[in-house]
Amino acid sequence: MSDLARAGFGLMLRLELAESLRSRWFHFYSVVLVGLMLLLILTGVSESRVLGFTGLSRLLVTYIQIAMAVLPLFIIVATARSMVGDREAGNLEYMLAFPISLGTWFWGRFLARLILILLPVLVALAIAAVFGVMKGHEIPWRHVGLYSGLTAALATCFLGLGFFLSAISRSTEVALGASLMIWLLLVALLDLLLLSVLIRAQFVPEFVIGIALANPLQSFRTASMILFDPQLILLGPASYVILDNFGATGYVLWALSYPTALGLGFAALGFWWFRKSDLV
Repeated sequence: MSDLARAGFGLMLRLELAESLRSRWFHFYSVVLVGLMLLLILTGVSESRVLGFTGLSRLLVTYIQIAMAVLPLFIIVATARSMVGDREAGNLEYMLAFPISLGTWFWGRFLARLILILLPVLVALAIAAVFGVMKGHEIPWRHVGLYSGLTAALATCFLGLGFFLSAISRSTEVALGASLMIWLLLVALLDLLLLSVLIRAQFVPEFVIGIALANPLQSFRTASMILFDPQLILLGPASYVILDNFGATGYVLWALSYPTALGLGFAALGFWWFRKSDLV
């Protein structure tokens, strides 16, 4: 990358960070994720014991499972309307008048959004660590690091999907409708809903578990469980298929790499579509 390209990328990154920091979606999103951690601390979740989990481990398990439902919805809804919203408002033509390439503009926005999405989660995890030190709990630093990585992978996945939807949609309503439908479909594919119907219909177990593995939400959920339940007792018989084919470490690596690759692939596809389409 040339010096001019690096300067343009840095400028785009700072511009998008400044713009997003002033937006209401980021403030509301930050209050929800940080406030959720504070609420769990105040309700004494760390003092309870469920299936052997207590202390900071119990707090992190509860937070990450709730964040799994909140985080993707915020990301995909806020992102899906970004570029198409700029096009409708007439801002896109103004932004593209700057002497920077389309790639610099697109990927600068992508990286800035990813930083802002991860920032409140990291703040919430830092609050949990400080709380653990104050209460004298043992802090599972390895789990905190892996949770941060899993959250980054999930955020990359839905951010890339949001950018793709925003690039191909011709109106904000279409982008929002498509993003909500995709989120609902992925939630429905969690093992408690549609997967139970597939099992009752006597599909091959490997086929059903393959659908679950292809769902980034389910991959995140299972990987977050495997950190504290290496035998996946909570999943029942499905754990044998996962552990026999992946192992505990292999599955965590899958949950880190697959959503990241999926999100970057969708983002690249969205950039290709954006570049070849009528920009304004």
